[in-house]
Amino acid sequence: MVTVEDVDFITIPTRDIDRARRFYGETLGLRLDRETHAGVEFLAGRTTLGIWAPEPMGDSFAPTPNPVALRVADVAAARGELEAAGVQFSGDTIDTGVCHMAIFADPDGNALMLHRTYAPR
Repeated sequence: MVTVEDVDFITIPTRDIDRARRFYGETLGLRLDRETHAGVEFLAGRTTLGIWAPEPMGDSFAPTPNPVALRVADVAAARGELEAAGVQFSGDTIDTGVCHMAIFADPDGNALMLHRTYAPR
């Protein structure tokens, strides 16, 4: 059996590295880890978001449809900050009875989510 130790990175495609750098670094406030030959990498806690442009490498572009859940201290407060910065959310904040989730997308249409668990599962 394989033993998975952790998640090293999640790839997020873009059509515009500079626009993605501004969104993830300035709008979301993630810390830039490094620039690579194919894009940029941002740290989200212990996980790296690898932003890359697939088309110059011969691959087709398709936004990630499954939301990357970004843990925040307060979903409502974080949502308010992002909405003030022009980010649009798809629907109301969801309360599952154990967590809050607010779904939005980056400028390329990649699904993202603000998330916070507030009760035991």
